[in-house]
Amino acid sequence: MSNVDTRQVNRDSLFLLAQLRVDGQDGLHRVKVRNLSSGGMMAEGDARVMRGSLVAVELRNIGWVEGTVAWKQDNRFGIAFVEEIDPKLARASAPAEGKGYESPRFTRNHQATKADSSRLRKI
Repeated sequence: MSNVDTRQVNRDSLFLLAQLRVDGQDGLHRVKVRNLSSGGMMAEGDARVMRGSLVAVELRNIGWVEGTVAWKQDNRFGIAFVEEIDPKLARASAPAEGKGYESPRFTRNHQATKADSSRLRKI
């Protein structure tokens, strides 16, 4: 796609924290993901990048995605992904560990935890 074509791609505005690895630099940088589409994202942070830099970003529920810095302005920059992603995966909440519940045990209805009722003390 040309630069004009990519401006028409649907983007999800959101706020996520992500890890960024810049080719040729040691360490990871924490960046804020401001918007995300299947082909790229806008990030904000103090990472030292320039147009054309090779990067990899770790997105929640997706993992590491490789890309190239397409533009930079102040502390914001655009990343064009090498391969398309499903941006809705990053927006989904992380799966809970254990029994597969979506919310912490103390916030669930007591009916949802009938297996735990044997541990309740009767007064």
